[in-house]
Amino acid sequence: MTFAELCINNSKKNMDLKNSTILITGGTSGIGLELVRQLTRQGSTIIVTGRKQDALNDTKRRFPKIHAFQSDVSDPQDIERLYKEVTQQFPDLNMIVNNAGEMRLLDIQDASKDLENITREIDINLTGTIRMVHQFLPHLISRPSAAIVNVSSAIAFMPYSTAPVYSASKAGVHAYSLALRLQLNKTSVKVFELVPPGVNTNLQNDWVLPPNPSQMMDVDKLVGVAIKGLLNDTPEIKPLLVNVIKFLSRLMPNQLIKIGHREFEKFKKLNNQS
Repeated sequence: MTFAELCINNSKKNMDLKNSTILITGGTSGIGLELVRQLTRQGSTIIVTGRKQDALNDTKRRFPKIHAFQSDVSDPQDIERLYKEVTQQFPDLNMIVNNAGEMRLLDIQDASKDLENITREIDINLTGTIRMVHQFLPHLISRPSAAIVNVSSAIAFMPYSTAPVYSASKAGVHAYSLALRLQLNKTSVKVFELVPPGVNTNLQNDWVLPPNPSQMMDVDKLVGVAIKGLLNDTPEIKPLLVNVIKFLSRLMPNQLIKIGHREFEKFKKLNNQS
């Protein structure tokens, strides 16, 4: 690294959340909603997006100071429209949080899913993230201090056979975040990756094989870790459990995958019965 590059890096001050204008995709439930709650306490100006207008209205009632826009990250036209509306109304926007996501338990031998349906998690979790970054990046680069936060998953380090497409999407988000951070190293834009473990949210509401809540992290604790990571300028924000999973994925990858795969036979049996 040259002296000039070092100076640029050192000029990137830690994020000032109180004076930030932050757009959160998928901000009406789960991790996104808790980010709204805790970032509101930080004094941030919050912009929330979601697919369902009713959910946006409910979030607005709970947090009257936020700004809500209906938008689907899997729809390129929605992203283009969102960009125009948000940047016109909020020129100080300096952070986007790519949180919108979906996780399904899938048997890849189940032929009932058509070709469009089977890639839904890729369209939302991965393609949506990439498109949001591509659309908003020119604006973010123009800001003196900016950030992109991509929400991946511990499953990026340990593929979960019961959720194969979700696993692929989050591994993609992780790899993309690493590459994005390198490419933006000489700009004013920081790239953060929030890596949750299993979290108790409504993501699992429709699962035929619900997870054990005692083995999941509470969403408020996860977002507390996220806020601390942003304030401390931690590029890869991970709770302790995820650090353990990441370490074990390098030490004993095959054994770890086999442990996770034990759930698949249970799921397959329940799925066939439903």
